[in-house]
Amino acid sequence: MMKADLHTHTTFSDGALKAETLVKLAHRTELTHLAVSDHDSMHSVMFGYEKNKLFNVELIPATELTAFDTKRNRRVHLLCYYPDKSEALKQFCAEMAKRRNAVCRQSLDELKKLYLQFDEEMAYELCADSGVLYKTHLIRVLYELGYTDGIYKDLYKELFGSSGGKVLHNPQYESVETVLEIIRESRGITVLAHPSVYKSMDLAKELVQKKWIDGVEIEHPKNNPQDKSELYQLAAENNLLITGGSDFHGMHSTKPVVLGQCTTNHEQIQELLQAVSQKKGL
Repeated sequence: MMKADLHTHTTFSDGALKAETLVKLAHRTELTHLAVSDHDSMHSVMFGYEKNKLFNVELIPATELTAFDTKRNRRVHLLCYYPDKSEALKQFCAEMAKRRNAVCRQSLDELKKLYLQFDEEMAYELCADSGVLYKTHLIRVLYELGYTDGIYKDLYKELFGSSGGKVLHNPQYESVETVLEIIRESRGITVLAHPSVYKSMDLAKELVQKKWIDGVEIEHPKNNPQDKSELYQLAAENNLLITGGSDFHGMHSTKPVVLGQCTTNHEQIQELLQAVSQKKGL
């Protein structure tokens, strides 16, 4: 029987472990399929296509694209599976990398003034696989230097908290509609990620009504029971794909999460693969 973790992060974005290490863990966890779905990353897409199968684990090319719900003024994450290597997707990922690096460089310069021991070379070593700096890398440096006892503790809130973080600078995000169009151009499968995280249940219903997404991520560590119940009903009524994933980041997590903590089952994987074939005319 097939079993997959379809939402994971590696050093291709803000995860703590390298992609191949994650595949080894997937094998030990007896997962048959794994999606390395790093944020706004062509690296994770190409890893899935080029490696295809490692340690007897089937790799699903994926990325988690960041968008902005202008109607509700909040971020949205859209999981994209099996996209074509389109210019639109490549340009989007390159632009998001540029924007993230710009704001994180600003934060980095401010941290150097606040903490004399802060070492920017350590930060750049942490993002060597992606070339993209994240807030996670900056707080990781402070953690390694002994300024905090964890990644997402009080110091992170003080520095990067959404309401008045001392060195917080956010990149500009494209609208949900724009990002969905990029996925459509790339013939990818679109799944709304963890609706509970950004309070996106109203958006989920709106996107389903407009037939703008193919599925919803339900089994996720941060989806609350009420939302999960509504999502299962929404999926059943609208013939949506259902996915599950741990959102694994390794040590770069607010709470302990292990790979395979939330999964996608045999039937759900089959339905995903059938949807890919139909979308690409295979």
